[in-house]
Amino acid sequence: MNPAAAPSLDRLEILDVLWRRDPTTGTREPVHTADAAARLRASGQARGARFIESLPQTGGVLDQDALDRVFLGVHYELARLSEYLQVPQRMAAGIAPLIAAVREREGPGPVHVIDVGCGIGLDVRWMASAKIHGPDVEYVGVDLNGLLIEAATRLAAIELVSATFVVGDAFEAVATIAHPDRTVLISQGLLHHVGADRLTEFFSRHHESGLAAFAHFDVNPGFWSTLGGWVLHRVRMREPVSRHDGNLSLRRALDAPALLAHARAGVGDFYSLECADVAAWLPAPHRALRPIVGVRR
Repeated sequence: MNPAAAPSLDRLEILDVLWRRDPTTGTREPVHTADAAARLRASGQARGARFIESLPQTGGVLDQDALDRVFLGVHYELARLSEYLQVPQRMAAGIAPLIAAVREREGPGPVHVIDVGCGIGLDVRWMASAKIHGPDVEYVGVDLNGLLIEAATRLAAIELVSATFVVGDAFEAVATIAHPDRTVLISQGLLHHVGADRLTEFFSRHHESGLAAFAHFDVNPGFWSTLGGWVLHRVRMREPVSRHDGNLSLRRALDAPALLAHARAGVGDFYSLECADVAAWLPAPHRALRPIVGVRR
């Protein structure tokens, strides 16, 4: 499949328009109600636009405390859903062979697992707490949202977990990895946010950095994942944004051939790639996420 022929992922979610960051300084910028609502309406999300217009605001600028409550509320709910579906455990099992491959190729020494788009860091906090990959693995979480990184750092301190969290863009994080030959890059639910128009570039950064391996977990699209996701979000989510954005995320996810096409266009033949959509005749919540995996040849 030609990546250019992949379906557009231009249907914005509410959270996509509620965080603004100066690309040069990295500082948080105010969010103007009219601009955010207009972006959602332009992508066909009128209900999301109405929700934004209902939030507290002053002089046409959304109240930052109100936005903070939305972001934290949604991500705490996402973490609880991930715990229910045992996503950290499944991700840990999925990347174990990649960590073993790094050890075999590079010999003794630390292995770095970097989670881009980590949110409040549930996945790396769980892995670090369980010490499931051994004592020589260092865990780092990266997210563009400084509020979520503060929450992840606070939770890691409370849990006495050895994991580091830093603010950063996913593209920049890949390009500036200090020890790429000993690094496994991971993510959960990031790819459908990157957008079809930037996925090939995202994967090309993996090759340019010399990254040892990667495993990006995203929604396995299909009838049962869409229906099951809708049910789970209705039953287990209370935040309106969680319900709206969660259901939309399921519809934005790309299938395996499209992901593989973008990855191959980005990394060429320098990586072996694997990704397979999991067909299920019956509901299978444990298969809701599946990874695209790449190992440097």
